[in-house]
Amino acid sequence: MRLHEYQAKQIFSKHGIRVARGKLATSVEEVGKIAEELGGKVVLKSQVLIGGRGKAGGIKKAYSVEEAVEKAKQMFGMVIKGHVVEKIYVEEMIDIRQEMYAGLTIDRASKGIAAILSSVGGMDIEEIAVSHPGKIAKVTVNPKWGLWDYQIRELLLNSEMPREYWREVTSILKTLYRIMVHYEAELVEINPLVATSEGLIAADARLNIDDSALFRHKELEELRDYTEADQMERIAMEKGLNYVKLDGSIGVVANGAGMAMATMDLIYLYGRKPANFFDIGGGASAEVVREAMNLIMSDKNVKAVFINIFGGITRCDEVAMGLVEALGDVEIPVVIRLAGTNEEEGRKIMEEFAKDRRNIHIVETMEDGAEKAVSLG
Repeated sequence: MRLHEYQAKQIFSKHGIRVARGKLATSVEEVGKIAEELGGKVVLKSQVLIGGRGKAGGIKKAYSVEEAVEKAKQMFGMVIKGHVVEKIYVEEMIDIRQEMYAGLTIDRASKGIAAILSSVGGMDIEEIAVSHPGKIAKVTVNPKWGLWDYQIRELLLNSEMPREYWREVTSILKTLYRIMVHYEAELVEINPLVATSEGLIAADARLNIDDSALFRHKELEELRDYTEADQMERIAMEKGLNYVKLDGSIGVVANGAGMAMATMDLIYLYGRKPANFFDIGGGASAEVVREAMNLIMSDKNVKAVFINIFGGITRCDEVAMGLVEALGDVEIPVVIRLAGTNEEEGRKIMEEFAKDRRNIHIVETMEDGAEKAVSLG
């Protein structure tokens, strides 16, 4: 789950990282009031869960209340990479002397946490690596031991960080690490971290939380912005389903992420595109299967559905009962492959159900199923 900038800054500020004064606005009138409170000179930042806002015109400076209002009128409703701007964070303009970068992210290759520091900021970290390779440094942190002082000194030296900022940067890196561990985050980032006459300030903030850990952080779950998701993905999230909408026409239902991706690959192999990624999980009940089918059937682009189930924890007869309930009014072609635990029982249920329904097709293998679904869709 990715938080908005203003939400991440609230958390950073709570843990002692300095941020500029600012408030969230949802209307042009609110922008004017906040700009007046902050003295007129402000930065308007569109709150969308996507990178590259500045390049797309989603961040604008205003030097008076009137200018802030006029620019807010231009920003509300604009679309940035498919995301509509409905909220603007109005922040006081600060005097920036230098822009830097500080961040931590999960590094699965090393089974650790990558701590990254650069004496250059304000652009994507990938751009910094290309444009200023000598001013960026990285160390791998072992979660068992945490972030050591010697590792921070290595980052400071190798990133060519000016010595006048060493003490503050050290404190900020330690705080970011504590935030990452406490909230079980996948990414914690300040870009840019700016030097001002008052010290270092987080001019931007990113905090991405591991979805699987949210049950331990109910206060963060409440911050989730469902308006940023596709409507069908939003419904799936609210029901706890692993669904991603795609632009194809063959619906996919599978148990397990690997099985779902393999099924999608086969659909591509046979010349069509999947309409979705849909993993109903390892122990899907009849109710979950029913919810999954109802969601897929609400996608008007779906011309055929391939249901590919391998029963391990999942029982094929349980899945079959859910399909019987869900497919009663379905008219488009549905191809079903059941294998594994209680396979024979599940197939009998489906074969009995499919007797008088020409749109239901039972297959033996996933290759046969993908080919059949493509030919019917």
